[in-house]
Amino acid sequence: MTPAVAEPAPAAHRPHARRDIRLFWCAGTCDALGSQASGLVLPLLLIGLGRSPAEVGTIAGLSAAVTLVLGPLAAVPADRGARQRVMVGAALVGAAAMGCVAGAVWAGRVSMALLLTAVLVERCATACYEAASLGTVALVCPPTEHRRVLSRLQAGERGALLLGPALGGLLFQAGRWLPFLADAVSYAVAAGCVRAMRTDLSAPGERRPEAAARRRPGWRALVAEAGAGLALVRRTPFLRLALVWVSVVNALLVALYYATVFALQGAGRAAELGLLLALSGAAGLAGSLLAPRLAGRHSARAVLVAVSWLMVPPAAALMMARQIWQYGLLFGLLCALTPLATVALQARILQLTPPALQARTGTVLATAAGTLAALAPVLAGLSAGRAGSRATFLGCAALLAGLALYATTAAPDRTHGTVQGQA
Repeated sequence: MTPAVAEPAPAAHRPHARRDIRLFWCAGTCDALGSQASGLVLPLLLIGLGRSPAEVGTIAGLSAAVTLVLGPLAAVPADRGARQRVMVGAALVGAAAMGCVAGAVWAGRVSMALLLTAVLVERCATACYEAASLGTVALVCPPTEHRRVLSRLQAGERGALLLGPALGGLLFQAGRWLPFLADAVSYAVAAGCVRAMRTDLSAPGERRPEAAARRRPGWRALVAEAGAGLALVRRTPFLRLALVWVSVVNALLVALYYATVFALQGAGRAAELGLLLALSGAAGLAGSLLAPRLAGRHSARAVLVAVSWLMVPPAAALMMARQIWQYGLLFGLLCALTPLATVALQARILQLTPPALQARTGTVLATAAGTLAALAPVLAGLSAGRAGSRATFLGCAALLAGLALYATTAAPDRTHGTVQGQA
């Protein structure tokens, strides 16, 4: 049955759209830049403190688990009208946590307990910020601008991914505490930018009745509310398609990268991985900037199908690569194609999701993608260890072909506008 739809709010209802989008872009880009800078050097700091690789991996795993678990819960107050407050508060908490790490490293009194606590607090803050930020674009700018704005936001994140590690390395050489100070400052800048946004980020339908607001829900009620996004995804065919596509593509890209790492290590060229990352980051940035122009004239499903099939040949060709430039070219092509589909997907998801479910629906997609991406290195390592990197490349290409076939034959997207759902 085709769900009921509602017309999106006109652009006139968003008088501060351009200014607020610039502020939101600045907040996200600064946050990503600081996180990339500190994330690169955190393992180096831990190893320098005498911690084993196993301990470093455990901390990374705990941080990822916290993000995956807390995100859906943090989305509930964001969807209930506290989106801006959650983002500002989370950014300030992240700034305080990274400030504590910077101060401890500067003073030379870094205890493992302090470091672990600060990192977990920062990860919790990041999970809350990212969950609350989902759906902000739909509240700030009109639907006709969604693809352009989403591509700019994604370009900022990819630019931070490209520049952040280099910045972190330079700062770490100047002083081990500087990358963490930079991360703290980036969180503070993000909080200030979000606080300065003038658009009402609590959309109509998000606020609860006063009687309901007085009742403090228990954990069961909170979990039930967090599951509303999953319920919407389950009953909306296009959202199910988006869930499968984003999760599988993210996981396969991670698996292809690790298979490339294993192949280059076998050839004694592990040091060239930095060049590979730089090429893929630049390609992803270019794809994000070109996404509105190349994909803006077609439906999200048409773009999804085209990109899915176009990703198969370069993934399969990786098994024939021998030189670093060949790996970089093929992997960069994959990274350039992906933003074309993700921007179109995100724009359509914003249209299909009611305002009161934006954050919760977004965290369902992000959690599924993050879970599979976390498993991908393990599966790629097992595959490469038993069958070799070439077979791993071929297997990933086969899975991409299966995904393309699924996207081609999936039920067509017959809905228009915003799906009405219960908050």
